[in-house]
Amino acid sequence: MSSTDADRHTPTALIVGASRGLGHAMAAEFFGRGWNVIGTVRDTAARTPLHELADRSDGRVSVEFLDINEPAQLAPLHERLAQRELDVLFVNAGTANNEQTPIGAVPTADFVEVMVTNALSPMRVIETLEDLVPATGLIGAMSSGQGSITNNTTALREVYRGSKAALNMFMRSFSVRQAETRRAFVLMAPGWIRTDLGGPGAPFTIDETVPLVVDVLLSRLGKPGLEYLDRFGRTVPW
Repeated sequence: MSSTDADRHTPTALIVGASRGLGHAMAAEFFGRGWNVIGTVRDTAARTPLHELADRSDGRVSVEFLDINEPAQLAPLHERLAQRELDVLFVNAGTANNEQTPIGAVPTADFVEVMVTNALSPMRVIETLEDLVPATGLIGAMSSGQGSITNNTTALREVYRGSKAALNMFMRSFSVRQAETRRAFVLMAPGWIRTDLGGPGAPFTIDETVPLVVDVLLSRLGKPGLEYLDRFGRTVPW
């Protein structure tokens, strides 16, 4: 088999937001399972763990630049990837602020920052790049168990919770508009993980979480429709 044929049979994952943390770990996990990986970083000047992974990947990991809150960067990214087929498109995005502040006291600018980063921008990415995902592919986004309205029994982190609930709703709408396709759609609730966002007090590490997350995504390939799942593949109530 020629190298061209081999490349054609190697699946590709695009992880949006892969410079560090969960996104970088997902890129490394897909690479370790034999996939080609494209990861995006926000800062063109900074060197990240994703760059280090790319350096030792023998060309199977590539780095692209994207600030998801800059819509003008999406069309150029699509153009650069136009000849690629993305078996998995996964948007890993998240920010938080005013975690102890009741929603009515949150400054408007802070509210807008979280909602745009966590809900609007991921959907802009997905809607711009979805045509690169084949009918048998998967489109996913990093949600959170805190986006579950049913499971909200503690309040706090109200802007963050609302942004992830909004992401869930937007993804639901997108999947309904895609109902005639055979694509899989996943909203992933990975749990409380020790990352910059999750903080040092989180009970689970990236290393023990990400392989389970990737297992769930791969298990959904070829299964049409939207699922809101935790890292064990269990359904999270809306």
